[in-house]
This record gives sequence, structure tokens and C-alpha cells, in this order.
Amino acid sequence: MFHVQKIHQCTRLPRVQGRINDRFTSLMPNIRRLLPTDFEQVEAVYRDAVISQTTGLYSPAQINAWAEHALRDPAVRNALDRGYGLASCNAEDPAIIEAFALLEPFDRLSLLYCRGRSCREGRASALLHQLQTWASEQGLQRLRTEASQLSRPLLERLGWWIEAEEVVTFAAQEFVRWRMIRDLP
Repeated sequence: MFHVQKIHQCTRLPRVQGRINDRFTSLMPNIRRLLPTDFEQVEAVYRDAVISQTTGLYSPAQINAWAEHALRDPAVRNALDRGYGLASCNAEDPAIIEAFALLEPFDRLSLLYCRGRSCREGRASALLHQLQTWASEQGLQRLRTEASQLSRPLLERLGWWIEAEEVVTFAAQEFVRWRMIRDLP
């Protein structure tokens, strides 16, 4: 589990208005509901995403602590059991998950990860678009998350804004992350 050591209030950034372009979902036909039985693949995508995409953003010790989290902490499996998530699957083999996103609880984006080989293909945007649509259909008016250095730029481009910055300690490593929110239509 993360332990929050200190929280810094951030200046509210201007909100980006507008809708996410539907081109994301039309390019990603292999999106399906994420199931608790997908845990082994979720674990593999999680680890691959951290190892393959965080170099230069985090120290080797931070990357190792983060990459091993899904293997050591039951929180990831528990979130998968309780939450609502989607998986973006491989075009050639739809049984292989390339990216996933999970709401748990339903108003919180708790996990968003993509394999390094599949990043920058619009998968995270497509997953977020569909989760936001689902959340809105459930009557939710706002989503929240804690964003890493890796996910923050994407979320900002998609209309999320920073509520606060915080420093958390996880596996004896300090991480800066941002509490972010996005109002739903």
C-alpha cells in the first residue's frame, strides 16, 4: 500500500472542454470487459508497462518497487475483483491483453497500463473514453485518480486536471503523484 507523507495543494489548471474524438474507439475494435480471470495477464501488462516505459522518469529502485507491486500486494487482485474494467486486446490474437484500465471504486481510475510494444497506439485513450462513457451512464458526474509521471500528460490531454500533488512512500521509495479529476458530461 502507498503511505501518503505530505500533500501539496496545486493551482487549478484550466479545464479542457470538448469530447474525446471517437476515432479512438473505431481504431480499437478489440476492447472487452476485464474479468477477474484475467489477473495473470493484468499482472504481466502492469509489470511490462512499468519496466518498459518509466526509465528516465523514475530511479531503478523506484521502477523495481513499482513493477513488483502487483506480484506482492493483493490490492491489485482485489481491485480487479471489485471494479469495472476494460481490456484492449491484440488484433492478431484477441486472447492477449495489450492494455487495460480499471475503475475501482467506480468513480476512481485505479489502474491504467499498456505494454511497451503497444504504447502510443491510442489504446489508453480508447479505454478511458469507454470507461468515462460507462461511468456517465451509471450516473457518475466526476472521475478521480492518482496519476504518475507517466500517465499525467495523457490525462491532461484528455481533459483531466490536477487537484493536488502528493508524495507517497511505497516499498521504501518516495514517489510524486498527482490527484486528478475529470468532470463527466
